[in-house]
Amino acid sequence: MYAVIETGGKQYRVELGTELEVELLDAEAGQSVTLERVLLVADGDEASIGRPLVANAAVQAQVVRQTRGEKVISFKYRPKARRRVKKGHRQELTVLRVTDLVLDGRSAAAAARKANQDAKTERERLAEAAARQAAEDARLAARLAAQAKPVETTPAEATPAKPKAAKATPAKAKAKAAKSAEAEAAGASEAGAQAPARPKRAPAAAKEPAAAPETAPDTETEAKAPPKRPRAKKSE
Repeated sequence: MYAVIETGGKQYRVELGTELEVELLDAEAGQSVTLERVLLVADGDEASIGRPLVANAAVQAQVVRQTRGEKVISFKYRPKARRRVKKGHRQELTVLRVTDLVLDGRSAAAAARKANQDAKTERERLAEAAARQAAEDARLAARLAAQAKPVETTPAEATPAKPKAAKATPAKAKAKAAKSAEAEAAGASEAGAQAPARPKRAPAAAKEPAAAPETAPDTETEAKAPPKRPRAKKSE
């Protein structure tokens, strides 16, 4: 719903929550004012046009603050007369916030509050439905995880303890060696019984080492060698 109002000789199009600057009104900040000069009110496809004002229509607003507009420069001069006049002006304004539009007992603020309440209720309903769905999903996930989880076993149950090897004593070592010797002998006897007996060969006569031939002295070489001459003594 929106309306067209007139104040300060100007027309403004306003809706619920609109803030606008109008000509100075005799009211302090925080006060509520009612603008009764309503020229048009439109609500959806329906519109009420005043001639010049709409009957049973009003706009309620709250004064936000009193302010001043931007500076406007007024400059006047007369040519060839050396006359110059310069003035500045800032218009006094009032800032309003529209709080309600009323037409034939129907209030735009009440309709907005109802719509907000309905939307809030819908949001709460959706939030509750989402929370329920999330809880159901969590329960389902927990159940599936419990089914897929393997049975945990303690380390003692999983791997049996190995018996400790006893230290070998000399008596036990001797007994073990005797048993192994007996087993080897039994195995050797079984192997001998299974293998065919071979004929024994006569032992060969031991060969005596041949005597080294005696070498005769080489007389020919001694005969051929010239006799040694005696050395002459040096004279003193």
